[in-house]
Amino acid sequence: MASNTPHPEPVNDNSSGTGDQAGEQELMSGESDSDNGLHDQLEVVFDKHDSQRRRASMRTDNKPQRPTSTRQQTNCFVHSLLDSHSKSGQWTPSHEGVTKERTADKDTPTPHDQNGETRHMQSRLLTKKQLSDMAFGIRELSKKLGHVRLLLKIRNVFLLTKAHDQKLIGHTKDVVEWLLRQKNAEGQPYTVWVEETMKDNRIFDAASIVSQNETYKDRLRYWTNELCRKKPHTFEICLALGGDGTVLYSSWLFQRVVPPVMSFALGSLGFLTKFDFGKYPQILERAFRDGVTVSLRLRFEATIMRSQSREDADTKRARDLVEEIIGEDSDDVSTHAPAGSHTILNDIVLDRGPNATMSSIEIFGDEEHFTTVQADGVCVATPTGSTAYNLAAGGSLCHPDNPVILVTAIAPHTLSFRPIILPDTIVLRLGVPYDARASCWASFDGKERAELKPGDYVTISASRFPFPSVLPLDRKSEDWVDSISRTLNWNNRQRQKAFTDQKN
Repeated sequence: MASNTPHPEPVNDNSSGTGDQAGEQELMSGESDSDNGLHDQLEVVFDKHDSQRRRASMRTDNKPQRPTSTRQQTNCFVHSLLDSHSKSGQWTPSHEGVTKERTADKDTPTPHDQNGETRHMQSRLLTKKQLSDMAFGIRELSKKLGHVRLLLKIRNVFLLTKAHDQKLIGHTKDVVEWLLRQKNAEGQPYTVWVEETMKDNRIFDAASIVSQNETYKDRLRYWTNELCRKKPHTFEICLALGGDGTVLYSSWLFQRVVPPVMSFALGSLGFLTKFDFGKYPQILERAFRDGVTVSLRLRFEATIMRSQSREDADTKRARDLVEEIIGEDSDDVSTHAPAGSHTILNDIVLDRGPNATMSSIEIFGDEEHFTTVQADGVCVATPTGSTAYNLAAGGSLCHPDNPVILVTAIAPHTLSFRPIILPDTIVLRLGVPYDARASCWASFDGKERAELKPGDYVTISASRFPFPSVLPLDRKSEDWVDSISRTLNWNNRQRQKAFTDQKN
């Protein structure tokens, strides 16, 4: 292994916040979460071997690498038309070109979010061009991260486990004691953060841990949900002990910047848990010493938009959700107001909830009304969530590297509705029409369940904060196929017998 620079290589906010993509355009929101010494937390290293380099790049002589091109400029009609317009500088934008410069959803003048903090620039308020550039930047960054090892300058380790599982609490205690005894490459001891509920937990027994060494008292600390929300850069790495639900919980805790998450399999299926807990000392020693490989997983940003009452005489006519979203009233910001935003890793589900009748849901994509769904609900999943509710509802399996959005109806009352796969640059809006017989209920990664009354809708778009998942160094390429084969027995059947030649 060789470092690409003599000093640690800063990669924007992508160390403890690798999810703060491609430099996470904080300049759009005026925030400075990266002012906490993020640039000194990692180093990038590359493999020595040149097995994947082209032979032409290994030449040491000064001879021409390739023959000189003799191609002439063509007289293609399209090329000549583009050249003439470029020289004159006269362009007439198409409808699609104009649309790309518009924000995807209603921008209400609210400078603060539901927690009273300054609102950051939500992805639903980006223009189509900005959203496409952002998604492209994330994909490019993910490709680069897949070919490098990040040497994290780890001082603060975030531990996450199921606080109600006694067996896992015992495992957490073992990991805490082991980490407190270790030192990083610079000879500095680690500070370990556990959930605040562990402070008085009888099985965890924090007093017995602190009594082993007088320095442990200052290095065993406790995190809260508020700390994760306000100061995510405090932690250089997150260790998740549990199953897929524990990994989803880490995504819920860190709604914006996420530290790299190393998940140890202590649950049931384990699509997202990559490491064997029985070997955690060796795995952590190697990760802290040699670095980690990170995969960026797409997350969605979902915002609930509440219908606002309108009492003026001109609006006493029956209201139409289609007109208010993509029609004549689409620019009227007084029709709806945001009522909470969530960043999710798996899926957003709209369902009929406790209602006995099926749901009526309008689906919009960008400036187009897709369809009206009569079903028990609709599941909008990320590629990571394709193996969750999406799979149970009949949706397709999807590799997590695919930049797509999966839309699957739940028990649709039709024979013709098929699951669809859309690009991640599209902005979806799912709403309850004003003439619906009943309301719907929305859930975000199975949490934060909220009722959507007639006229309300949810805006779904790719988040600017992807989820950085740490992968095993030895088998990152076949990891996903191995997981679906191991957990779902994908394409598992007895092999067909070959013909046997008859011998005389």
